[in-house]
Amino acid sequence: MQTWEWGTLDQFFRLSPPQPPDDRILIVGIDEENLRKFGQWPIPDRVMAQLLQKLHSKEPRAIGLDIYRDLPVEPGHAELENTFKKIPNLIGIEKLKDQNKNTSHVQPPPVLSQRHQVGFNNVVVDADGKVRRNVLFWWSDGKPHTSFALKLAFIYLKSEGIEPESAKGTTYLQLGKSVFRSFQSNDGGYVRTDDKGYQILGSFLKPSTSFRTVSMTEVLADRIPRDWVRDRIVLIGSTAISLNDFFYTPYSSDLIQSAGPIPGVELQANFISQILTAAQSGRRLLNVWTEPLEWLWIWGWSWLGAILIWRSPSQARSILIILLALSGLTGTSYLAFLAGWWIPLIPPLLALVSSAMAITGYLAHLKDELKRSKEFLQNVINAIPDPVFVKDKQHRWIVLNQAYCQFLGYPLSTLIEKSDYDFFPSHEADIFREQDERIFHNGKPTENEEAFTDARGNTHLIATKRSLHKDAAGNLFLVGVIRDITERKRLEEDLKRTAAELVHYNSELKLSEDRLRHLAYHDTLTGLPNRKLFYERFSQSIEWARDNEQLMALLFLDLDGFKQINDTHGHDMGDLLLQAVAQRLTRCLRSSDTVSRLGGDEFTVILPAIPSASDVARVASKILSTITQPFVLKGETINVTISIGISLFPLNGDDINTLIKNADTAMYRAKELGKNKYEFS
Repeated sequence: MQTWEWGTLDQFFRLSPPQPPDDRILIVGIDEENLRKFGQWPIPDRVMAQLLQKLHSKEPRAIGLDIYRDLPVEPGHAELENTFKKIPNLIGIEKLKDQNKNTSHVQPPPVLSQRHQVGFNNVVVDADGKVRRNVLFWWSDGKPHTSFALKLAFIYLKSEGIEPESAKGTTYLQLGKSVFRSFQSNDGGYVRTDDKGYQILGSFLKPSTSFRTVSMTEVLADRIPRDWVRDRIVLIGSTAISLNDFFYTPYSSDLIQSAGPIPGVELQANFISQILTAAQSGRRLLNVWTEPLEWLWIWGWSWLGAILIWRSPSQARSILIILLALSGLTGTSYLAFLAGWWIPLIPPLLALVSSAMAITGYLAHLKDELKRSKEFLQNVINAIPDPVFVKDKQHRWIVLNQAYCQFLGYPLSTLIEKSDYDFFPSHEADIFREQDERIFHNGKPTENEEAFTDARGNTHLIATKRSLHKDAAGNLFLVGVIRDITERKRLEEDLKRTAAELVHYNSELKLSEDRLRHLAYHDTLTGLPNRKLFYERFSQSIEWARDNEQLMALLFLDLDGFKQINDTHGHDMGDLLLQAVAQRLTRCLRSSDTVSRLGGDEFTVILPAIPSASDVARVASKILSTITQPFVLKGETINVTISIGISLFPLNGDDINTLIKNADTAMYRAKELGKNKYEFS
């Protein structure tokens, strides 16, 4: 696919909007007419010296001599060497030795070599014979060499205040606004390509119209304006067909016809133009994605092709969707190219088509297997007397036996390919769908009882056994078998009513027993455990604490000034206060704690499994703050406090009487110390 990717890149170049001519570069061509006039090749040194002098007099920013001048061509060699010495902005060429191509070294002009005014003009040609890369640096004999195009660009940009430097954090060359990232062997559409030297992906202008070109004879005859040369880069090179100095570029062919190659001097002009534009405006460099990102791009289009076909309702629409996707992929790649990015097109295109074809074949296989499965299931379930239905994953009936059609009251042709919502009340259809979804989700057979309303409006109670089945192609079917249990349910309801009456009778007896037991163990005013139940639970708590080696606390509580409240507000208000106090105590304690009323305004609290005495103190503080909040009873506000005595098992005793006595003593001490506080035994 490498060659296809190259062809796609070439087509993008040819389709790109035309660029204005680059007037920073002037090409002086040596054409066939010049060769006939001077009667020999190479052009004599005297003529070449005159050409350089004429150009230098018009003040170009740089002159590039893209002609090998390693040997004297008399007459005029001395004059040419003297001219070389007088032009500081002149760059000559050399050809570096390339062992891979078995090419020898072509020496530069000695004078220019001594003055370091030489650049190599080696060109990297792809396997299809086209030039798509620009070589900036080359290492030969252990020494770095700068290209002809880059040397000329350096001279031009220096006048613009742009100097070469290393890009921050990298070894890449930076010129002005652009970083020239070195070409890697797998960049863009390339695969394991030779990336020696410092190469970049080339960017080309349309041939014949992008650079002003004049002939050597026009320059010698002073027939070109000074403004065409001043402050520009002038390239001197062969344009004669007989000299065979031509190269193929992305513009050298198209889908309909082939175009000719371009002269080597025009190729160098393209290289220089790319460097200048990138440095001055940040454009004309062709960027590529990293290899992982390219793979992600290819796989993404492969998945897209599969998803589009999978969700497409028909074959005709599938073809249209794929064509649109291919157009979108091509358009995206082209727009990316216009933005300076070369992203893969052929691999994702093939991945898209291949995945679409694979899914199309798979869907055809599924459809064929589904047809055979439906025929088989239809033959099997017609022999079953109970109503049977078969649904697909869209909850549509795809197979029904005659018993089901008769039970529902519709013919098979009316029901097939329909769903529950087309024939049942919505609340019934919701239940059927929920049960179906459960089977599709977990795949386990289940049996459920449901309501079923037929075409005549009669509601039946049914038991439906659902199970999941898969055919050879992986198609899933939900098979349901129905039994009418309406009569059985009626008998069960009759039995339940009879049983319920018996249970109700027994419950009333049990309720009477529970009521008597509650009255025996609970305070009639507050509903709290009374003294008898308190002793039982206290004894159980002590035994548990002893067995588990845990602390247990007993709190004795007595309201402060309760007699005065009774005398002032009456006994009815006092009873309401005791009930309110009982409710607050119950709410502020754990469910495992026991609050009891021993009589009058005395309460007790049993705290089992208390970690430490400090935890008991926190509980006591919480009780104090809870009780001191005002009580609003029958529109009157009553304030009351409470005194608390605390004894701990086994620290203050290991039997009931001792612990009760110590807690009671501590409570009276709290009252003597000012009330509304707690004291430990």
